[in-house]
Amino acid sequence: MSPQPAHDITLMVNGEAIAESVEPRTTLVDFLREALGLTGSHVGCEHGVCGACTVRLDGVIVRGCLTLAVQCDGRRVETIEGLSDSGELADLQAAFERRNALQCGFCTPGMMLTAQELLAAGGVPSRDTIRAHISGNYCRCTGYHAIVDAIESVAQARAQQG
Repeated sequence: MSPQPAHDITLMVNGEAIAESVEPRTTLVDFLREALGLTGSHVGCEHGVCGACTVRLDGVIVRGCLTLAVQCDGRRVETIEGLSDSGELADLQAAFERRNALQCGFCTPGMMLTAQELLAAGGVPSRDTIRAHISGNYCRCTGYHAIVDAIESVAQARAQQG
């Protein structure tokens, strides 16, 4: 069986216009890591279960291992690198550090994007709501308590500022 021909795609990645040729089977996370050198999103389970590959596609978090790069043609992708550089996650990153909510760091980028999605809705979610929202992101090191503490502290601080 011969390989399928490459497809030309254009997309915005972290605010930068990208034009590349990709094989139809290339996942978004592999494209980001291998073609663009954006290694913040990790390849974990490759089944969409662990959340390590989480990125934003047109403002909505998706699993980069379940999304094909060709599906992103004409769309906007944001990674942990872009959101970190923009300052959008600065308070969340500081809270993760302050609360010791990261250890090995493998889950952290996906966890932060997922947490930011919840926090963007505003208000102060309950600890149960926070746990439910991040339940699709596996962490094998922290036991989640510190992560929930960090997210809750950011929600409280943002609510006081807002």
